Amino acid sequence: MNIRLQKIAVTDAAFLSEIAIKAYSDHYLHLWHDNAEWYIKESFSVGNLEKELADINALFYIIYSNEEPVGFLKLNIDAAFENYTSKKALELERIYLRKNASQKGIGEFVMKFVFDLAISKNKTIVWLKVMDSSTGPISFYKKHGFEICGSLQLDFPVMKEEVRGMYIMKKIL
Repeated sequence: MNIRLQKIAVTDAAFLSEIAIKAYSDHYLHLWHDNAEWYIKESFSVGNLEKELADINALFYIIYSNEEPVGFLKLNIDAAFENYTSKKALELERIYLRKNASQKGIGEFVMKFVFDLAISKNKTIVWLKVMDSSTGPISFYKKHGFEICGSLQLDFPVMKEEVRGMYIMKKIL
């Protein structure tokens, strides 16, 4: 299997929107009373993604498997966390894979990429947020050295009340 990550720019917003909607829809529609219509519009519209892609602190990558786009990655390069300054901390904000790309070693490849990038930028910590009901991703992150260090509740309209919890996880490099 050939896996690669391709850095993208503002001009790729429509392509990213397409992939993001598919990957998100594969896993998270059950969290919403409206089948995630509100969240998808807010988060993955071309206009919103153009703004996010224009942020010089954010890096976006399309994840390819055998030259097929199967997901995307968003990193916030300078993202202060706890006692770590923005110069020392990197946030893994989003890693979404299509359902058909799960359990194929792609996540392993992406995590190695994230850790290598963080080290190359002299980061000492990588942190993320994950749904507290997402047992698969939580196990995956723990396997890669992350530990739960906090929690929060999302306050999105039309999100089901019982699935608003998130864990904050960190990995010291």
